[in-house]
Amino acid sequence: MSEKLTKSLKQLNLKVTPKRIAIIEILMKEPGYLSPEEIWRKMKRQFNRIGLPTVYRNLEELADGNIISKITHPNRQLYYFFCGNNEHHHHFVCLSCRNVDDINFCAIHELQKEVKKKLNAQVVSHILQVNGLCKECLRKRVKEDLA
Repeated sequence: MSEKLTKSLKQLNLKVTPKRIAIIEILMKEPGYLSPEEIWRKMKRQFNRIGLPTVYRNLEELADGNIISKITHPNRQLYYFFCGNNEHHHHFVCLSCRNVDDINFCAIHELQKEVKKKLNAQVVSHILQVNGLCKECLRKRVKEDLA
């Protein structure tokens, strides 16, 4: 694990434990998102005595510290993935292949103006996740429809 990630964990007052390192490394190897159960099954290969609650707790701590990112799926289940982009951005999530791509665009300034004008309110934070089908999955779907 990189020195930068170790430093980030310490800044969040999280111990650099083998289980936290394993979670981060599992997610770093995946191009898409994983469920807590999928992460737990992968971790059981390395830690035969690890409970699912331990995985959930560590995932939440890592997500709260922005070490990993949380995906809310339309099926209402939470998934997690590692995103090394530290700049402000959002994500496009392919609901078919699970790939996650960065969207380096944010319209928060326009939204803040609209909220102020229409609602006389103030935006404090925002979360934007765009769900859909990636280029490859769309191509596969078109081929299947033509067959």
